Parts: sequence; C-alpha cells; structure tokens
Amino acid sequence: MFDDLCPDAVHHRPRPGGGPALRPLPAAARGVLDPARCAAAREEIAAWPEYAPTPLVDLPGLAAAAGLSRIAVKDESGRFGLGSFKALGGAYAVLRQLKAYIGAQTGREPSTAALLAGEHADIARTLTVCSATDGNHGRSVAWGARLFGLNCVIYIHENVSRAREAAIAHFGAEVRRVPGTYDDSVHRAAADAAARNWIVVSDTSYGDYRDIPRDVMAGYTVMTSEAIAQWHEQADAPPPSHVFVQAGVGGLAAAVCAALDQAYGEVRPRLVVVEPETAACLFASAASGRAAAIDGDLDTMMAGLAAGETSLVAWD
Repeated sequence: MFDDLCPDAVHHRPRPGGGPALRPLPAAARGVLDPARCAAAREEIAAWPEYAPTPLVDLPGLAAAAGLSRIAVKDESGRFGLGSFKALGGAYAVLRQLKAYIGAQTGREPSTAALLAGEHADIARTLTVCSATDGNHGRSVAWGARLFGLNCVIYIHENVSRAREAAIAHFGAEVRRVPGTYDDSVHRAAADAAARNWIVVSDTSYGDYRDIPRDVMAGYTVMTSEAIAQWHEQADAPPPSHVFVQAGVGGLAAAVCAALDQAYGEVRPRLVVVEPETAACLFASAASGRAAAIDGDLDTMMAGLAAGETSLVAWD
C-alpha cells in the first residue's frame, strides 16, 4: 500500500543543513506572523456565530500499518459550513478591511457585534472587496462579505468547475470568469481593483501587496492552534514528530510553520510541504533559494493547488 502512496516519482527537497536539529526561525520570518497578530485572529474568530473547533481525527489503523505510534488528521469539512480551512482566512481579512474602512469615515472602528447587528450598513454597502480563487478562498471572501454586509466580486479562471462557481455565487458574490490560469485571474483582479477603487482580499502576495495576505494567514493559524491543543489532549502526548501540509501559493504552509514555531520553538515538528508535481512553485523556490514562479498550464487533479507563483509574504 505504501509503495503506491510513495512512488519513486515523488521529488523531495530536504531542509538546508540536514541533521537532526531544527534551526531557529530568523527574526524576520517570525515577524511575518507575530504572536500578537495570530492571537488577535484567534480571539476574533472564536467569537463568531457558529464557531467551533474542527475535529482532530486519530487514525490508529493507518498508524499501525505504517509502524508509527500515532497519526491524526485535521478534518476541516465542517468549518463554518464552507467545508474548508479557507473559511478562516478570507472572511477574517474581509472583516479587518471593513472595520478599517468604517473607522476611517467615523473616527472609530466598530465592533464585530455591531456589524453583525447591522450598524454602519450604509457605509458597508459602499465598499467592494474582490479576489481571485480556485474555489475555496473565493467562497470564504464571499461568505465574509455577505456576513458583514459589503459587496464582493470574485474572479475565477477558465478551468474552475461550474459547481465551484455556483458555490461562490450562492453567497451573493458577482463571479467573473477570465481566460488562463489562476495566476492570470490574480492579475486581472488586481488590475480591476486598482481601476475601480476596490480592495483586493487575496491569499497570495505580490509586489508591495503584503498586509492583507498576512491577515488571511493569521486566520489560518486558528486551525493549527486548535490541532496543537487537540493533539495534547491525550495524557503525556509528546509533540508530533512531523506535520504534513499541502501547498498552493504557500500561505497555509507559512501559517502552519508560524503556529508550530510559536507553540514549540526549536523542538517544533518537522514541517513537510506537499505540492502537485505540475504546480510546484514552492519546490522551485526551495531549489532556487528565492520566491519563484513556474510556467505551464498547472493542470492537476488538486484544483485548489494549481498555482504557479509563490506568495512573497508566505515565502518570507
């Protein structure tokens, strides 16, 4: 079974330096997602209606077959009814932008409770957020926009399924389909936002566009913080030895890395980032030592990971 799961075609690029000890993260890397930013996201999201931690599910059969003491998977299928960890990031960043927008006009940022009660609805309706997506991030942004009463335009590329398009539109967003790949839709959203004075709420970072993706990533750390607490609910449970995470542009991987570092420091688990072979921009970045972009159609069955350009702030 494991020969089928781990074919020879899997490419591996180990952490530079090798050896058993993990080096401390550089101060600059720790500054991307500092503890205060992550704690603010946890406090905010935990107060939202219908918030509940998603389960960490132990897989004893798989662990026994692999000769390991424990394997667990974080099940995000029930997250706010959106079926993905992405619900934590996009909607949180939408809220942050709306509060700042209203605060700039009134002199004081409103509370989340006030926004949910419909206060400042007249101002909220004058703000439009937009984003590009393969599906789940767009649903999160659209859901957040509907929840807090602002306008939303979502850009999808030509290969996004009609079902994903409908799932985004379900939350009231205007959905625009553009030719090309995910990265083409990112560029189109940014151009239209600049021309129309919209706010881009993207999960990827480019150029000087960095702060909003940091908020998205801070939202993702909620999932990892939950998982760490759930892992240690077993009496005397040692830290996990390895954490595996999928990657598109790298935002989730960076968020998991930050949360693990804040919880465990130099005894943190080894983080293994897994990408599709045809959309491995982080692998290319690791090989070159800098944030890289790859060419091609990025065709992969893992549609949500079909990204060719590494998020700059995630790479940092």
